[in-house]
Amino acid sequence: MKTHSSVPKKTGRVSQETLAIIMAGGSGSRLKDLTRWHAKPAVPFGGKYRTIDFPLSNCINSNIRKIFILTQYKSHSLNRHIQRGWNFLRAELGEFVELIPAQQRIKEMWYRGTADSVFQNLDIIEELDPAFVLILAGDHIYKMNYKEMIRAHMNTGAEMTVGCIEVPLEDAKEFGVMSVNNNDQIMEFNEKPDNPQPSPDNPEVALVSMGIYIFNREFLSRTLNEDELKEGSSHDFGKDIIPALIHRYPVSAFRFRNEEREEGGYWRDVGTVDAYYEANMELLAVTPPLNLYDQRWPIWTYQEQLPPGKFVFDDDGRRGYAVDSMVSAGCIVSGSAVRRSILSNNVRVHSYCILSDCVILPDVDIGRNCRLSKVIIDKNCVIPPGTVIGEDLEQDSQRYHVSPAGVVLVSAEMLKVALNEV
Repeated sequence: MKTHSSVPKKTGRVSQETLAIIMAGGSGSRLKDLTRWHAKPAVPFGGKYRTIDFPLSNCINSNIRKIFILTQYKSHSLNRHIQRGWNFLRAELGEFVELIPAQQRIKEMWYRGTADSVFQNLDIIEELDPAFVLILAGDHIYKMNYKEMIRAHMNTGAEMTVGCIEVPLEDAKEFGVMSVNNNDQIMEFNEKPDNPQPSPDNPEVALVSMGIYIFNREFLSRTLNEDELKEGSSHDFGKDIIPALIHRYPVSAFRFRNEEREEGGYWRDVGTVDAYYEANMELLAVTPPLNLYDQRWPIWTYQEQLPPGKFVFDDDGRRGYAVDSMVSAGCIVSGSAVRRSILSNNVRVHSYCILSDCVILPDVDIGRNCRLSKVIIDKNCVIPPGTVIGEDLEQDSQRYHVSPAGVVLVSAEMLKVALNEV
């Protein structure tokens, strides 16, 4: 095994020596109609946020203020969100959040994989000459102090460090699974294996990649140039880069943990309809695993100027209220019951409705006498009066998308088809 060969020349504060790259170009096809018109990192989450707000907030709270966002697929709404809500950094102080679209910079190709998206922008990265490059996905929900991972990377003397977390063994086949030695050096790495290898500490869980990587910058450049020349490479960090490196160079695993609870940290990949729904619903717990009210680690976002949420009517049979729910600005609940649900900005619920276990995205209008249960309503939907969704999944599946866990996803396009049928 080769020894550590590209020790950073800089020795100042680690956050100032780090460039963060957020990969935000994925199409997100498993989210179905939620990504019909925009990239996965732009999908609304938790009432008022976008999924990309979480890695961006982690960067700002970790005092990492040199950030590239690599975009590609249907990026207009993502670009608009970044320009409106993330333009507060000071360029004169060397701070920036900069959007970098796919530009066919090399051989007139779009991004061929996660590693290729970084490779095609190596000249911009090398011009900045950071000591470390922190590579992040733009579609994961979590809070993490990246400085702790960078310091661990420096202490181990690794060329690359992979953020990892324990997940139940039956779920691990959806991720990159790793085996480590006693020093948490990665000895084996398999991308989405059919039979994940359990952790030696606990046979019921596996250690999986969070899609968070730290590289020494010179080593990153050399590695990506080598990968570009390999025939048959898919130019992906999980499929190609990590498996090729672990037997040649020191590559470490950084275990993400919640130090206050002495347990694995909270991290969710919201890449499927069921995962997206479940992560939203987890926010409604009395003590949620992800605390959005923690002022020590705020989640930043673009704040549209809207009036407060409003609840009207207090008559028997026509009472406007919400229980165990999150209601965002601009919402009006008029004589209806909202239970265990999330209402995003500018949702109007007309009278005599019952909403249970729902995730309602922005700018939705729900007509009178509707009953919605375990439903995701996409942006800009107008639900006709008397609509019932979530009570007969067989009937719902003929008009909408029904997930394996029985979550009904409704989009404006689906509603148009359903109304024409009627």
